[in-house]
Amino acid sequence: RRRARERAMGAGIIAAVVLLAAIVFGIGHESQFVFKPEDMHRIAKSAIQENAKASDPQAIVDSVVKKLHEEFPDHVVKDPEWLFNNAGGAMGAMLVLHCSLSEYVIIFGSPIGTEGHSGRFLADDYFHILYGEQWAYTPGQLTKEVYKPGDQHILPKGVSKGYKIPETCWALEYARGNILSMMPFGLADIFSSTLDVVTLFQTVKVSGLNMFKQILRGKI
Repeated sequence: RRRARERAMGAGIIAAVVLLAAIVFGIGHESQFVFKPEDMHRIAKSAIQENAKASDPQAIVDSVVKKLHEEFPDHVVKDPEWLFNNAGGAMGAMLVLHCSLSEYVIIFGSPIGTEGHSGRFLADDYFHILYGEQWAYTPGQLTKEVYKPGDQHILPKGVSKGYKIPETCWALEYARGNILSMMPFGLADIFSSTLDVVTLFQTVKVSGLNMFKQILRGKI
């Protein structure tokens, strides 16, 4: 019996390692992507130009969502909902437009400012400023990077930064790579700080449900 248990335990460990390897190395390949960074940048700049006289970000955000629905009708959430997001010490709000195992598209920002750690991921992150400003820096960088409307702030895979929204900023954020690897960072502050179980439920529900729907469409 002891040997049988040991063999079963060994088989379980091997299966867990194989599953972990599949999750880490099997997700985030070019063939799995639907969106492109250049398309996201084009859509963001087009929405900004069309609403150049807008006094608030609502018209720009609405325009971005509309354009994404028109170009990617099978992969953009039809009735997205706003959620709080606490991650890396920063707090903002996000509108989830797409979430699959290898990509996500959201509107993210804050009307009152925030700052924190960007996270370090197995994914590339493209942050397209729609309204306001975002500041960022890396260790040893003595002057800040400043990103304004129309700019694309790229956070490459494996890189992290400190960032700040000085006042109001809203952006179209697109990440491509291993999205599952980003989830612990996106949820950790709920357990260590906010204890906001409502936001936890909403985040898991929205992310999980949309990942499942995309898998049914054959989208990893």
